[in-house]
Amino acid sequence: MESSHALIHIPGVPSFVAYTWIAMAVILCAAIVVRKSLSLVPGGTQNFLESIIEALYGLCRENMEERWADSVFPLVGTLALFILLSNLMGLIPGFEAPTGNLNTTAACAVPVFFATHFFGLRAHGLHYINHFLGPMRSIWALPLMVMMFVIEVISHISRPLTLSIRLFGNMMSKHFLMAVAAMLVAPIVPVAILGLGVLVSVVQAFVFVLLATLYLAGAVEEAH
Repeated sequence: MESSHALIHIPGVPSFVAYTWIAMAVILCAAIVVRKSLSLVPGGTQNFLESIIEALYGLCRENMEERWADSVFPLVGTLALFILLSNLMGLIPGFEAPTGNLNTTAACAVPVFFATHFFGLRAHGLHYINHFLGPMRSIWALPLMVMMFVIEVISHISRPLTLSIRLFGNMMSKHFLMAVAAMLVAPIVPVAILGLGVLVSVVQAFVFVLLATLYLAGAVEEAH
């Protein structure tokens, strides 16, 4: 979603792309700072980031085996940090939330779709097809297997759509709500809406990452 009130403008570059670059640069700089100042007794930035990383790894570990948690964690962790930071950027005056544009949310959701099937094939090989055939597998259940296959394919195709549209819709509605609140006279109302914006930003980042983790976990688990 374009906005004429954006503080940063790069000629020929959409504003959501510019703010996406800023979010990426902030994450990269934070990683470099923490890497150069690693300590056995964490403090400050390292302690804060370690808490977030441990929580994200715990989310992966609770939903799949450790070997798969180690494999999918870089993707899950990167998405979580980027989406959370992008959501919160929209609360800064003059800044935009990159996730308030459908192109950005789709760019986050589509890799989850491909990663799901990549790890599914890596875990099960050609037997990954069993995830799409339902619980009954015999010549007598062939019509049911075909129906389940069609349903599962539609379900998997809809996943990146629902992931991207849910995040985009919530961020766009938060943006409009904040804009309306800023025009209100009573100072307590914008402050309350700002707190709600922080809550929405955190919750939506968590929901996106949780669903992505569950999709990945479902791909690597044994079909029943």
